[in-house]
Amino acid sequence: MHSVWKTSIRFTLVTAVLLGIGYPLIVTGIAAVMFPHKASGSLILKDGQIIGSELLAQSFTSDRYFHPRPSAAGNGYDATDSGGSNLAQSSKALVDRLQGSIDKLSAENPGHPVPIDLVTTSGSGLDPDITPDAAYFQAPRVAKARGISEDRIRLLIQQNITPRQLGFLGEPRVNVLDLNLALDNLAK
Repeated sequence: MHSVWKTSIRFTLVTAVLLGIGYPLIVTGIAAVMFPHKASGSLILKDGQIIGSELLAQSFTSDRYFHPRPSAAGNGYDATDSGGSNLAQSSKALVDRLQGSIDKLSAENPGHPVPIDLVTTSGSGLDPDITPDAAYFQAPRVAKARGISEDRIRLLIQQNITPRQLGFLGEPRVNVLDLNLALDNLAK
């Protein structure tokens, strides 16, 4: 009986070291070699400074920039406190927030339906992407604020649409940070 316990303990220690330390180090090392940009967090650099990640939404409030989906993460776009609001459809707070957002956006672009992703939060509150419809909806505001033709803004949006993966997975999307960086480069 004593040898059974020794074998069990040895087996547990060996598998813990192999699977708890060895395997993660090997997988992390392979990822760092094969996909260095993704393995380091898909960070975006500008003038040698980290300005964000392609994977996390940021708050853009100026009319000169495209706005991401609203965020319920912490105090808004807080990567350390991600998550949804968990408000039910029957919640007055949710209904009031949605109606306020719809009213504000309808005034911004009268006569056009407000895309749902501009008024609803994602599950994490940090979704970096919006639908192409949401980007096109914001084009008149951005064009006016920057003094650029709306056609030029629409072309920039078109150039920044990421299609479905493998042609059938997911939905077409626009990364807001990438689009806003392209917008800043357009002015140069």
